[in-house]
Amino acid sequence: MQRFVRAKLHGLRVTGADLNYHGSITLDPEICRRAGLDPLEFVEIWNKNSGARISTYVLYGVAGSRCCILNGAAARTCQIGDEVIIASATYGAVDDVIAAQPTVLTFRPDNEVAEEIGYRVFRNEAGELDMTIESDGAVVPIRALVG
Repeated sequence: MQRFVRAKLHGLRVTGADLNYHGSITLDPEICRRAGLDPLEFVEIWNKNSGARISTYVLYGVAGSRCCILNGAAARTCQIGDEVIIASATYGAVDDVIAAQPTVLTFRPDNEVAEEIGYRVFRNEAGELDMTIESDGAVVPIRALVG
């Protein structure tokens, strides 16, 4: 078994930090559902501003709030306004990730979804693993994303 990306939120801004809450990250359930993140699912969080990396689990907050609140010890890893990347993972065989087609959401500064991207893994004509990144049904050249 291998570990694969299942869903990702890229560039979400931290809207709160509550050191005295009992732990986790609180996210807008509308955003979570769109990306495929489930309640109590473990996620990795990478802070683009500080470089901090943590692991915690998802709590659903208020629908439509666009919240991203780090709770408990996780609150020490961020400042309000920091950009974070939140990724969930799943274990399985390559055929499982081919079937899953993970969703990535990118965000504007107000935590409105800017873009919905799909990671598509497939086997090419030679039977080798390959992938594309799709946005609005069109293939996005990876070079355009990574420079």
